[in-house]
Amino acid sequence: MSWYDAVEFCSRLCKLTNQEYRLPSEAEWEYACRAGTTTPFHFGETITTDLANYDGNYTYGDAPKGKYRKTTTDVGSFPPNLFGLYDMHGLVWEWCADTWHENYKGATTDGSAWVVGDNNNCLPQINVVGGVVGNDNRSPVRGGSWDYHPRCCCSAYRSDDIAPPRGDFGFDIGFRVVYALRRTL
Repeated sequence: MSWYDAVEFCSRLCKLTNQEYRLPSEAEWEYACRAGTTTPFHFGETITTDLANYDGNYTYGDAPKGKYRKTTTDVGSFPPNLFGLYDMHGLVWEWCADTWHENYKGATTDGSAWVVGDNNNCLPQINVVGGVVGNDNRSPVRGGSWDYHPRCCCSAYRSDDIAPPRGDFGFDIGFRVVYALRRTL
């Protein structure tokens, strides 16, 4: 699933329902994942393959090795977080709406997506905004995947090695949709 496919899905869903659906910002994704916790995982300090789908040949902290399922599992196969959200750790990487940035210097402070340049441009471009390089052709993915180490499943994990070009299709990349409530005054 490419980033463009995920954005197109949201666009079609908006037209079909006359409601606003979109990809989450990185900040929204991490807030939803943590569900009010401050630990690396919404369920605590460490992770096991009884709690998430990742490559169980590798360990995190004091946890033992676990299963390596070598494929996705059904959504909801593991316990939800305190917000009732399933599979925030492991399963598949999830696209975020933001443009990839190496760090948070100059990031938005309201939780909205941090977008640099023309977000609809398929060609790679490098822009500098506030002294931070943003890559218009890459967006962050969060949450880890069934074929990655458990450290990649941490709530705060992000890496430029993982942030793929938006046009890439990955067997281990998906997306989560945000329903934006309309504000009334």
